[in-house]
Amino acid sequence: MSVHPLSGIYAAALTPLTASGAPDSGALPRYLDFLAERGCHGALLLGTTGEGPSFSGAERRAIWSAAAEWRQARPGFRLLAGTGTPSLTETTEFTQTAFDLGYEAAVVLPPYYFRNASQEGLFDWFAQLIESAVPDGKWLLGYHIPQVSGVALPPKLLARLAAAYPQRFGGLKDSSGDPAQAAAYIDALPGCAVLVGNDQLLADAMQGGAAGAITAGATLWSPLLRRIYDGAAAAQDQVDPLRSAMDAHPPAPAFLKAMLGHFHDLKLGSVRAPLLDFDPEHTQTAIHALEAAGYR
Repeated sequence: MSVHPLSGIYAAALTPLTASGAPDSGALPRYLDFLAERGCHGALLLGTTGEGPSFSGAERRAIWSAAAEWRQARPGFRLLAGTGTPSLTETTEFTQTAFDLGYEAAVVLPPYYFRNASQEGLFDWFAQLIESAVPDGKWLLGYHIPQVSGVALPPKLLARLAAAYPQRFGGLKDSSGDPAQAAAYIDALPGCAVLVGNDQLLADAMQGGAAGAITAGATLWSPLLRRIYDGAAAAQDQVDPLRSAMDAHPPAPAFLKAMLGHFHDLKLGSVRAPLLDFDPEHTQTAIHALEAAGYR
């Protein structure tokens, strides 16, 4: 296991919405309490599971602010912000906002519209972002999710950023779902935090030197993920069928909102277009699948 200030288990948090589809700051504290009380070290706000790209700049700032206000009562709970956009200017502004609010790290997608950007161009983009927006003592994490962004973050690129900014570049969230890719990042980034984005990789990745995980599934089964993090690798056998049940009923935000409502009476509202909520039949099918996988 890698020991880094960002090591831990993080929920890729959902974004609560009101009946009108606006961010529901009032529902956020109970949800974050739920995550904290079930073993999460922290949460990523407005990543993929939180539907980050579906929200305006003003909405994002309001959500990050609400979480920061809640955190005053739980100072040990770490907050990460998903700030990446194709615009360097906008990403810089979002990242500065997150750090001004006291967040520990920004999790940053590459500029995903520009899929043919060179490695030199990507390095320059991230270097400008770090120099402009990341203070010493805070961290930028790259976000590798090429199946969504269309832009990979090769280990050599990240190793170059780590060498250039050792006190500000912290590592990455690897959502490739590829154990070989995770191992390559761990080898290339000694001293950095490699956080896997797939629950099913956690035990093996941690044995190989990963720092933990940032996953959608942590919303529901963070107690099991925390057991793995704390050394009980055998709990992976309980996590794997749960993750498979979620993956069989996409999209993850709709699945998680429906399951939280059923199993934990946490009502977080709908998802935003273009995603669709589960209808009652789909909800019941997903409930049965999760129960069959061992969730209670």
